[in-house]
Amino acid sequence: MKKWISGLAAVAMTSVLLAGCGSGTENASGGSGNGGTAANKLVISTWGFSEDFFNEEVFGPFEKEHNVDIVLEVGNNAERLNKIRQGTSNVDVIYLSDYYAQQGIDEGLFEKIDRSKIPNINDIYDIAKAPLGEDYGPAYTIGQLGIAYNPDLLSKEVTSWSDLWDPAFANNLTIPNITATAGPMIVDAASRVAGNDTFNEDAAFGKLKELSGNVVKFYSQTSEFVNMFSQEEIAGGPIMEMYFKDLKAAVPNAKFVTPSEGAYAVMNTVNVVKGSKNKELAEEFINWQLSQDVQAKSAKEKVDSPVNAKVELTAEEAEGVTYGADVVEKLNKLDMEFVNQQVKGWTDRWNREIAQ
Repeated sequence: MKKWISGLAAVAMTSVLLAGCGSGTENASGGSGNGGTAANKLVISTWGFSEDFFNEEVFGPFEKEHNVDIVLEVGNNAERLNKIRQGTSNVDVIYLSDYYAQQGIDEGLFEKIDRSKIPNINDIYDIAKAPLGEDYGPAYTIGQLGIAYNPDLLSKEVTSWSDLWDPAFANNLTIPNITATAGPMIVDAASRVAGNDTFNEDAAFGKLKELSGNVVKFYSQTSEFVNMFSQEEIAGGPIMEMYFKDLKAAVPNAKFVTPSEGAYAVMNTVNVVKGSKNKELAEEFINWQLSQDVQAKSAKEKVDSPVNAKVELTAEEAEGVTYGADVVEKLNKLDMEFVNQQVKGWTDRWNREIAQ
């Protein structure tokens, strides 16, 4: 089995937290016995989740087909991006949530990709093709942020973001903290609930202040939501669909809802790091990650929701997976460049006005 460079194993999005912590790393060589050298080694920076799946279905087969050794650096978004910033890593390919990938783009840390070398981009959903611009990497998976709830603890059916403000959720609600990946999405949702077609910060924070009294806890990790939900400390709240299976295991009657105003796209991207000596091989790997075969296997194992539109899933396979053009293309997508410009101010305001 491949050796993973040590670090904090973190799930994306959630992983995917906007503020993360991690441990140090040490170099280790991976590979499947190809006798790779520096000339045919590809260094990939990624999260530490579903290790066996990625080794067996993504990295291992690519190594064999391309006669290359893949070396992995593992950690959360923040620590891995910081290593690139500091020049302490020789990474070729980096997986990041779109929030962190936008930071990398703004700081000039990524190579511009040659889309002609990544033909599988043509088979993925439009929203995933160039989420941060044509020069940079695609999203290889898209999840959705919607609402999960326990119908046994609520007096109404949930269909809308505005339902979070209903008295039925009094003192039994959780929402993501502003520092969680989904935090800025909740700020945007609050603006929509306030009746705005375009984002209005004052209106958003006004609505969130109304809501704050009903919040049992502003969660920063999905495990906190799952624990509160399973112990019936909360009736529900916004959560990424990929974690609904954990709620369903704890509360079989649990429901997941795509709000009528639209759920939010949660995108993880893959980019080529500036200065990579293996740019063409890195682009081949991105193309591999987007292939119908890899995407289908990942979806069926419920590791990642597919972006390749050719993937076909049964109803059972699609359960808990963000799947199908009718779902994916209707997701609300935040402007991550705008979010990066505003998030510090939003965090300060959140701490003053909301999380008191």
